[in-house]
Amino acid sequence: MANLTPTMARSFLQVAATEEVALPLRVVQMEGLVVLKIIKHCKEFSPSLVTGQLLGLDVGSDLEITNCFPFPIREEDEEIEADGANYQLEMMRCLREVNVDNNTVGWYQSMLFGCFQTVELIETFMNYQENIKRCVCIIYDPSRANQGALALKALKLSDSFMDLYRNNNFTGEKLREKNLSWVDIFEEIPIKVSNSALISAFMTGLEADTPVTQCDYDRLQLSTSPYLESNVEFLIECMDDLSVEQQKFQYHYRNLSRQQAQQQAWLQKRRSENMTRKAAGEEPLPEEDPSNPIFKPIPEPSRLGSFLITNQMANYCNQINGVSGQSFSRLYLMKALHKD
Repeated sequence: MANLTPTMARSFLQVAATEEVALPLRVVQMEGLVVLKIIKHCKEFSPSLVTGQLLGLDVGSDLEITNCFPFPIREEDEEIEADGANYQLEMMRCLREVNVDNNTVGWYQSMLFGCFQTVELIETFMNYQENIKRCVCIIYDPSRANQGALALKALKLSDSFMDLYRNNNFTGEKLREKNLSWVDIFEEIPIKVSNSALISAFMTGLEADTPVTQCDYDRLQLSTSPYLESNVEFLIECMDDLSVEQQKFQYHYRNLSRQQAQQQAWLQKRRSENMTRKAAGEEPLPEEDPSNPIFKPIPEPSRLGSFLITNQMANYCNQINGVSGQSFSRLYLMKALHKD
């Protein structure tokens, strides 16, 4: 067997390192049946929030979701939580026995009026990341779907945010160092819905014979007041929460300014005392005293709460903007029809 030269060894290590680096997630490919199952589960229990497991394959830069199943609705209790875990394991075993994809690639959950930026969602992501390299969360909003839009999103946490969250360090200095802002917490991955050739052919045959139904006319409804009112109310609540977070920072900066003033007064007193000691021929005292409470650093409050609230406010504003734009288009359409 030929000896391994240093050049060959370096090439082998480079190839091995390249293979270990995971490709960035480019698209989430979902089966049409999975989309329908998620929509059905979320709508049946709306406005209650539900969750479920996503199953599929991680292929290159694509994440294929081929199946899913719902989680049972439970209360916050240890015994019931254990039953939920046993239920998931039993479902995975049954799917494996019938040769269905049973690899976990994430989970789905419903949301109400686009509210999903929570600490609980981040913690769930971190728990999944411990066992799964790449996973996504599919978010579905039944309230947004009632306005004629398929409110389906695929989300993941950004790598830079996960590093900060593991260290629990959300100070202004660290955020500036990582160049991280509130828009960099979640990454939205494009969703591609795919169907088999037989299903596509069947749906093509249905399109030609499908008559116009009442649902088609329901899209022209001009009333969007309840949805807009709910979004505005949630937006006002978020502004109040953001004001509370800002008050925390103002209180921190007041304490910091007060501490700096105390430090300067102490230093001036110590310097004048040292001048007196030098004049008397005595040794000067150190100007820094770590044991003094005024020199202990004041911890900066975490900016994670304000980041999540700002993210949620931007989401509400986008929803209000989108629904208002559609309403104006419908109004102009009805105005043109009335003139005719």
